[in-house]
Amino acid sequence: MDSLIAAAARALVAGDALGALKHVALREDAQALALRGIAMAQLGEHPRARELLRRAARGFASRDELAHARCVVAEAEVALAMRDLRGGPRSLAAASATLEARADRANALQARLIALRRALLLGRLDEAGAALAGLELAGAPPSLVAVAELATAELALRSLHTAPARAALARAQAAATRARVPALLAEVGEACAALERPAARRLQAGHEQMLRLDEVEALLASGTLVIDACRRGLHAGSLWQPLARRPVLFSLARALAEAWPGDVERNALIACAFHTRRPDETHRARLRVEIGRLRALAAPLARIEASARGFLLEPIGAPAVVVLLPPIDGDRASLLALLADGAAWSTSALALALGASQRTVQRALAELEAAGRVRSVGQARAQRWLAAPLAGFTTNLLLPAALPLT
Repeated sequence: MDSLIAAAARALVAGDALGALKHVALREDAQALALRGIAMAQLGEHPRARELLRRAARGFASRDELAHARCVVAEAEVALAMRDLRGGPRSLAAASATLEARADRANALQARLIALRRALLLGRLDEAGAALAGLELAGAPPSLVAVAELATAELALRSLHTAPARAALARAQAAATRARVPALLAEVGEACAALERPAARRLQAGHEQMLRLDEVEALLASGTLVIDACRRGLHAGSLWQPLARRPVLFSLARALAEAWPGDVERNALIACAFHTRRPDETHRARLRVEIGRLRALAAPLARIEASARGFLLEPIGAPAVVVLLPPIDGDRASLLALLADGAAWSTSALALALGASQRTVQRALAELEAAGRVRSVGQARAQRWLAAPLAGFTTNLLLPAALPLT
């Protein structure tokens, strides 16, 4: 390693990106390109950083396997910061294996943490849990331990287990303090603050109450029949009936729950489920069919009885019926919840995380932009979307999740 490369590396370790660039800005060899890429990433110039790291990786490919693997990991980290989630994990896994074989355990751990955080962003909680279980943190740098504990906390919060999340955040706080990295300390502080913010609204008998995540967890464990409008399903004790793909049935269930213990008139149910104020016999016939379907799906949790003027909900073994509403209204709440992390998201990454088509996400973003709730930067393929943070709310319940509540 020549003196200029060594000086640039020392500057980067100290967080002096501009100082590092002064040493290698005019050089085009692979080592200098890698350091320039890392410096640009520290300055927030992610597209340029990614281009430099790719060129460095190509330069190392045929002659230095270890340096090539490190460049691949660095580029993956930049892609994660850009919320570019399109690439497959194969190259990152290969780089991790190379680093592990060459005894570079810190960078190998970093590669696995990047894959873990990507899975969390995509709502693949089972994949993230498996990746987390395979991590070996003994002897790891404190900064990486803090990132791993933050991921542990995030996974616990997505599954609504607040006690393990608090324990993981305490460990993350201790590790971040040892690492003395201000950005990590700020991230841990933000995660701790999210636990104290309202996460959902409880609606019962016409009264609305804000709930924190631990209060939501307690409500779901209480045995109460919960019509969950955050995850779109019915919940009571250990039973969970998803209705995310049955919007008509969920609308009927929610209308019946909001009126509990009373009944709901047939025309009101038709207006709620079919969005018409002029019902005819076809709507009434369709209502009978949909009520029959809901009755069959909800059978382990509740009965749906006919009344003189409509239908009513009777929970089975549950002391009460509660509607759990998201902290923010609107069909675009999940999109806003993803954008609320403050990062710049591409349309393709949002579509991937939400499991929707890019065209659907583009239409939703256009509506939100017209309403002034999101803004875009860049154009064409470089376009990214940002939203103002949802001050005062935590939105974990709206983020994508692949695991059922347990």
